[in-house]
Amino acid sequence: MSRSSPTVADLSDWLLARGLDGTAREEMLTGYCERLLAAGVPLYRLHVAQRALNPRFGGIGFEWLRTGAGVSHQHFAHRATPLESWVQSPLYAILENSGMELRERLDAPGHQSRFPLLNELRAQGATDYFAAGQLFEKPREDDVIDPNNAPEGVLVSWTSDAPGGFSDADLALIRATLPPLGLALKSAANRRIAHDLLDAYLGRDAGHRVLSGEIQRGSLQQINAVILTFDLAGFTQLAERVPGPDLIAMLNAYFGLVVEAIHDRGGNVLKFMGDGLLAMFDQRESAAQAALDTVAALTGEIAALNGARAAEGRPVAEFTFALHAGDILYGNIGAETRLDFTVIGPAVNLTARLAEMHRALGRSVILSEPVYRAARGGPHDLVSLGRYMLRGVSRPQELFTLYTGEPG
Repeated sequence: MSRSSPTVADLSDWLLARGLDGTAREEMLTGYCERLLAAGVPLYRLHVAQRALNPRFGGIGFEWLRTGAGVSHQHFAHRATPLESWVQSPLYAILENSGMELRERLDAPGHQSRFPLLNELRAQGATDYFAAGQLFEKPREDDVIDPNNAPEGVLVSWTSDAPGGFSDADLALIRATLPPLGLALKSAANRRIAHDLLDAYLGRDAGHRVLSGEIQRGSLQQINAVILTFDLAGFTQLAERVPGPDLIAMLNAYFGLVVEAIHDRGGNVLKFMGDGLLAMFDQRESAAQAALDTVAALTGEIAALNGARAAEGRPVAEFTFALHAGDILYGNIGAETRLDFTVIGPAVNLTARLAEMHRALGRSVILSEPVYRAARGGPHDLVSLGRYMLRGVSRPQELFTLYTGEPG
């Protein structure tokens, strides 16, 4: 096939269209590689590396193999010390030398590369390796790129297994289509980053709503939900005697368990409040059941966690749960320049009043009559604690607890 400018233009237009229509990176890279093959480029392997703004991992790599099925991906964890495999890679060398391109022919008899990866590729039959970087931000003239804290961009490598490797025309096509490839990958990554960060900081449901356009102050939706609060008991006293790093590690250990349990059963964590959190299970007939399933499971899981921590001499804390069901207002509240996507309403206030009753009643789990009615007949043993007047509530409320066989 002729390597005239229409081939470059067609592939560039295709990439730009994929960036505009939000095509996932795996699908985009598969199509890109297939089009390079159709243009006569003897491509055996493509690898793409991008930085990620994600609390769980710092980078993501994509790999396409002509002999494989589609594109695989790998997440790279945040690390204080870089992996040796990264330091010894060709992509690291590109950043370290600020050259943004590297080519190495692998087909010479007895060839040995200084890069372990390229020796592995040669053993698989690779004959040529070309890598290039595309920055997404313009560096200052005196900027020196730190490979372990690189600016936003994308690193791409192309490997051939054809006799003679890549031709000059192959490399010209690859170089010409790298900028639109980078732009398309940037578009896809930005959408993914926004989704991940909103999920992490606002919660899954709230993040989805904000990304979908629910961003106006005062935009609220009335929903019926089960509200759940979780708190660590005695945390103030712990904070006075436990070193800060140990205290944060302890909080993260408990929150990790609780958030996973809530998400696994369809709930949404709305916000963290010091040593506690606020969550909801909404708009399902089984919401009360899901909330109680969560509490029952966590009672055992936290007890096991406390046992393990105590055996290691680390601080432990007890916990409380409060659950109530009712109509709430869910949406954007705040100032024009600082909004919170949260819940308000009498049901939220009454849940807070329930949480004040744990010490007086000596129970770690307290739930309201609406939750009891919604979950009645289910598998959980719900026991009445009697009727009480709650602060700021005009009528007496019958309160219940969940009996799990665990102390408290």
